[in-house]
Amino acid sequence: MPVIQRFAQCRLRINANDHPPPHFHVLLNDGREAWVSISDLRIVHGQVAVREIADALDWAKANQAMLATTFEELQR
Repeated sequence: MPVIQRFAQCRLRINANDHPPPHFHVLLNDGREAWVSISDLRIVHGQVAVREIADALDWAKANQAMLATTFEELQR
């Protein structure tokens, strides 16, 4: 489960051999987690407000292609 990026309030990771659709996990420091779709950066699972992970979503938007490539590589 490689951590792709760290932020003050959370970290972003992509799991190997994970299920579709392509997504990443945002793990907050308080233990909560959100799954975010790479294609549209929408929270698809988790009890997390967008404002709580805004930094991670901004970073993900700027790095969307890399996230998609990384997800595909980790599924092999």
